Amino acid sequence: MRRLLRHPVRLVPFGFLAVILLGTGSLMLPWATSEQRYTPFVTALFTATSAVSVTGLAVNDTPNYWNGFGLAMITVLTQLGGLGILTIAALIILVVSRQLGLRNRLLVQAETAEFGIGDVRRLLTRIAATVFITEAVMTVVITGRLWLAYDYPPWSALWSGAFHSIQAFNNGGFTLYSEGLLAFSQDPWVALPLGLGAIIGGLGFPALFEAVREWRRPRRWAVATKLTIWGSAALITLGFGYLLLAEWTNPATIGTYDLPGKVLAAFTQIALSRTGGFDVINVDQLAEASYPLLIILMFIGGGSASTAGGIKVSTFFLLAFVIWAELRGEPDVTVGRRRVARASQRQALTVALLSVALVVVGTVVLVLTTVGVPFYQALFEVTSAFSTTGLSVGVAPQLPRPGQYILTALMFIGRVGPLTLGSAIALNTRRRLYRYPEEQPIVG
Repeated sequence: MRRLLRHPVRLVPFGFLAVILLGTGSLMLPWATSEQRYTPFVTALFTATSAVSVTGLAVNDTPNYWNGFGLAMITVLTQLGGLGILTIAALIILVVSRQLGLRNRLLVQAETAEFGIGDVRRLLTRIAATVFITEAVMTVVITGRLWLAYDYPPWSALWSGAFHSIQAFNNGGFTLYSEGLLAFSQDPWVALPLGLGAIIGGLGFPALFEAVREWRRPRRWAVATKLTIWGSAALITLGFGYLLLAEWTNPATIGTYDLPGKVLAAFTQIALSRTGGFDVINVDQLAEASYPLLIILMFIGGGSASTAGGIKVSTFFLLAFVIWAELRGEPDVTVGRRRVARASQRQALTVALLSVALVVVGTVVLVLTTVGVPFYQALFEVTSAFSTTGLSVGVAPQLPRPGQYILTALMFIGRVGPLTLGSAIALNTRRRLYRYPEEQPIVG
């Protein structure tokens, strides 16, 4: 216990677990369901974990199974999971920088290019203001559209607008419609706010704040901000073009849409596929060539200290720069005229390889414990759970209890694992007073 109190960031998993268990108990109550019956423990646990980890995977028909209380509880858990993880991530930056001495404090402050040691209150205020203002704007736009164009009653329009805005910004994937958001795939007043909200929420506030403050001088951005902003733009652009071409003639997705509808649906789905989890088109009827794209995008995820999951954009592109430097025989890894510390390279490699191992092991175990699930569907579902995305090809509702427990564990690990691992690595950094002789083993 003393070790935990010495490094409070290691208490993060216990905090998430406590909220998940409270949410599970609330969702098990009979007045949380439409039929006024007790919910099985595994179903409540899966749903609560999915909400707190801002994933959005479900094992039942969300709008029909849960009543108003249950849906409100899911909304609260999603908001806590999203806003809580941002707050914790920001506090971790400050706790880690305070623990590592003046030199490392200055390094962390320079890397984040935003927050000083004594700016906790200002930091949390800016985060909370950004979250609630963005969600409020999204809610107003979507509510107005549903009310004026779809003849929703005012309160129904407001509830739907607020629910989906909170889910989108926090990169959750729960929806009030059994068919997902297919009915709004060609409506820019609904699809675009949700897609843009997911992008903003998935950037991470250190990168977002610096990009807004220094928008005229992107060359002055920190390395992490450059990797996150430009990397996210590249992934969205390339993914959009790939999905548009792959699904252009698919009548089950966007093949029957006109040109503006194809463009809007493909862009929104890519924006939401990285970690948002909404279905704007029929994901379970995509062309076979589209699934590898979505699996890769889900695995990469969004920005650090954000509501997004995955290994993070900065981790992925940092490894790309490491590979490029190695192929060119460069002694240092440089990004934007900045040399990347070897410790950061090792941390990125550790997070990426451990994440690959978790996805592979989870996929194999799911295939072995579930009869009739093809490998690619299991891989898609496991990647979606680990990356806290929430996209599904329809496997999750059909899984037996062992399979549901596997996905539940992956959602929990995917949300708190990389965060805890990164902070633990930083906190465990130590200097040895000796070094062993160097040797170069054969590689390849």
